[in-house]
Amino acid sequence: MAFSSRLGSLLRQSGQTPMVSSMLNSLRCMSTSSKKLFIGGLSYGTDDQTLKEAFSGFGNVTEARVIVDRETGRSRGFGFVNFAEDEAANTALSAMDGQELHGRNIRVSYATERPSGPRSFGGNGGGFRGDRGGFGGESGF
Repeated sequence: MAFSSRLGSLLRQSGQTPMVSSMLNSLRCMSTSSKKLFIGGLSYGTDDQTLKEAFSGFGNVTEARVIVDRETGRSRGFGFVNFAEDEAANTALSAMDGQELHGRNIRVSYATERPSGPRSFGGNGGGFRGDRGGFGGESGF
């Protein structure tokens, strides 16, 4: 998949965008056997049910989920759609990537598994760091 991302970057730089999109979708279909799609660029008004309805024309949607902020309950602007069959996911990706849904052009790609283990938030900007013996790097706590 990294190869297709790099190839896509190179082709986009050459200005062949419509052809690139078609080529990358074909490459994704050949290299991936996935039933789960990532949907980005969603309108804040899109909910689980309307996302499912938008993709159900391509096959049996087993789950459609819009990701929401834990504190506010507001959509974070992306979600996931799971299909019962690989072919339905392939068809939906090809047909819906770049299309308008509820006033926004959405991005559709195969979902990738998040690596297991602790997530890194980068930097040393505050917060508890057990290896420094204090809070935020202060040793006199």
